[in-house]
Amino acid sequence: MISALLQEMDLRKGYLADKSIKTIYFGGGTPSLLSVNEIAKLLDRLVEQYEITSDVEITLEANPDDLTTTKLKELASVGINRLSIGIQSFHDVDLELMNRAHNSSEALRCVQEAQAVGISNISIDLIYGSPSTTHAMWEANLQQTFDLEVPHVSAYCLTVEPKTALAYMVQKGSVPNVDEEQAAQQFERLIEATKAEGFLHYEISNFGKPGFLSKHNSSYWKGVPYLGVGPAAHSFDGQTRQWNVANNAQYIREIGLGNLPAEVEELSKEERFNEYLMTSLRTMWGCSLQRVEEVFGKNVRRNLTEAVKPYLEVGKLVMEEEHIKVTDAGKFVVDGVISDLMLV
Repeated sequence: MISALLQEMDLRKGYLADKSIKTIYFGGGTPSLLSVNEIAKLLDRLVEQYEITSDVEITLEANPDDLTTTKLKELASVGINRLSIGIQSFHDVDLELMNRAHNSSEALRCVQEAQAVGISNISIDLIYGSPSTTHAMWEANLQQTFDLEVPHVSAYCLTVEPKTALAYMVQKGSVPNVDEEQAAQQFERLIEATKAEGFLHYEISNFGKPGFLSKHNSSYWKGVPYLGVGPAAHSFDGQTRQWNVANNAQYIREIGLGNLPAEVEELSKEERFNEYLMTSLRTMWGCSLQRVEEVFGKNVRRNLTEAVKPYLEVGKLVMEEEHIKVTDAGKFVVDGVISDLMLV
């Protein structure tokens, strides 16, 4: 797999031509299973092929049970300067329901040890809306996060994916399904509590202290081109999307033959507008009417300005300095609002 990743980098080295690299993100699957030497090989190849900015953000997604003190020191030594840790919860009953490999003590330990070795830029994932998570437990999860002085939180509502152990338990009635009202209340409390602690709610699911917003994810939401390498990885050059085959064996075989196992989709003007709308309205920066006019034309801007009026009137959206933004009330229904505003 590592050999195939390196070979794909060679095959794609012109994809981001004339663009410096500001963020590198090891994600998807469990990259913390890679050895530090393997991570170093991948980083070295990027350095050979691209201009890397001096303040590059290099993130590694990790499971708590993979992060020992030794591993953390090694990761820091090869340039990993940001961790995205899949904590999910600081309660064992939640972790057991989600079939996580770590326990609550490991969740706490890995954050503290990462900070001890000098990695302060840490994001943790939290899950709300689980049938096992009472409001009191959710409050405790948030308070533990604040006590640890973690500067970034990505929070997601529990989803019951088909053909999983959790889906089977819900179907059998041994575990209740996600309560939408409970989930909404916990999301509302998340917004209130993080705001009180000085976090910026800069994307629907993401909260960061000033100076600790994810550069990588922010670039994606702002429509900056990116290159994805590996099975199922997606890339975007501003005009087209492409994605690699998800099958590991097929990916390795095709790369070995010198082929890029990717499908390419040329985006229409309408699709590019819808994509910009979908990403921008989920962020605190909002949708720029000036950009809409420059990229998509005056008619699209005029139609969008008319279409948002009902949402402005009911307080779901707000207009600030030529930017359409979602209000706190609108955050609960943002996907539906965006859907209504898309071009068909």
